[in-house]
Amino acid sequence: MTTNIPPEITTPDSVDTSIGALNFFDGVPDEATVSAVYDYVDRARAVQSFINMIPAVSMYHLRQGMRDIDLTGSNQIVIAEQLGDSKPLVLTWNNTSLYTWGFLDLATDGPTVVEVPPGVLGVFNDMYFRYIADIGAAGADKGQGGKYLVLPPGYEGDVPEGYFVVRSETNGVWNFMRGYVEQGVEEATDRIKANLKVYPLAEMDNPPQMEFMNMSGLADYQTIPPNDFSFYEDLNALVQEEPVGWLDPETTGLLASIGIVKGQPFAPDARMKAILTDAVAIGNAYARANTVFPRDPDHRIYGPDSEWVMAFAGKDTYFLEDGARRMDSRLWMHYNAVVVTPAMALTKPGAGSDYGIAGLDGEGRVLDGGKTYRLTLPPNVPVKDNWSVTIYDTQTRSMLQTDQPFAGVNSLGEGVQASADGSYEILFAPEAPAGSEGNWIQTIPGKSWFIILRAYGPLEPWLDGSWRPSEIELLE
Repeated sequence: MTTNIPPEITTPDSVDTSIGALNFFDGVPDEATVSAVYDYVDRARAVQSFINMIPAVSMYHLRQGMRDIDLTGSNQIVIAEQLGDSKPLVLTWNNTSLYTWGFLDLATDGPTVVEVPPGVLGVFNDMYFRYIADIGAAGADKGQGGKYLVLPPGYEGDVPEGYFVVRSETNGVWNFMRGYVEQGVEEATDRIKANLKVYPLAEMDNPPQMEFMNMSGLADYQTIPPNDFSFYEDLNALVQEEPVGWLDPETTGLLASIGIVKGQPFAPDARMKAILTDAVAIGNAYARANTVFPRDPDHRIYGPDSEWVMAFAGKDTYFLEDGARRMDSRLWMHYNAVVVTPAMALTKPGAGSDYGIAGLDGEGRVLDGGKTYRLTLPPNVPVKDNWSVTIYDTQTRSMLQTDQPFAGVNSLGEGVQASADGSYEILFAPEAPAGSEGNWIQTIPGKSWFIILRAYGPLEPWLDGSWRPSEIELLE
């Protein structure tokens, strides 16, 4: 006498799947099936590791880029004294801001003091690009400057008074600031250099001298994550530097399943190295598809009939919706950009900044650097401060390197001209159209491109969508 066994809980002797026929003897897989499913799952886990860990490897390369130019101490800072340009390879930085940043090493230095200058907007991000705390205008010092004390993971020692205290889950911490330049770039540079101090708390009585390197025009500074096997080598190097617990158990287990374990060598055999090499190619292709053709409708600024997208789907800088991780939104952001703070998604008129990104023309076609296009900004661009249009290379996601080192136009520039009705026509072409040199952004035949339209101090018509830019229009 036997129980009636439902067919859905049994496994047939042969099952056709996307990875081929899977064969069993009374539910036991044969050798070929075991090999096929192990290869598939290892590849799937490696692809997911790439997608999940883009934020971490991006941050690793921001720091490694500094180490490669011999900037290894927390007192060593890069600063864009002539603003951002196309020579350094930095994910979608812009040409109107005075950037400055460095890295804390809490494992070496212990609790670390950061004396923040007045007149900056900045943030601490950890090595998984998680938001720790704002500094400057959106931070506890309210833009007046102040002393922040950054504590290492699990720190249980004494915490002295007189500091804005923040705690990090990682040993490495990115110390990012953007200086206000209303009084000129030189004034802002001097103010930051005179007031920014970074030193271990233990050395407060004799802090190390600050060192600043100008990263404007610094072609040796390369910060872009790789999309080959070395991605996993870099990820392993970061895991070895960070404490147990800096990632949640699920993510730690995912990395362990492909051979990345703290305290152990990363030594994939020939089979696993081939799988990882294949997986990173698939993951990179997915990241690029997700960038240009995002499936999440919340990336769309003006709905499905427009190609303008935002970096944070739904303006959610925590990448969460009803307790669920927005994995594709996190991937979009970290494959293409840096800096995570809620201040980047403010919707208060006249405060903060906002961004529109376009990588296709109005007909949904890929932008061709050999052709001529037009973007129209209607009259009365609704910004309290200024606006800019910057062009980027689809390969590096950094500024497109052309004869124009600042790769764009902006309302602060002397050359850009409004039309008679107050609108602006921005032209994209390999050569300057006659009479439109000030409104022209150079492209390169044989290469694609995308743009970011930035609004500094966006006003209500920008935020509610009643004012909107045109789609990118193909002219010839």
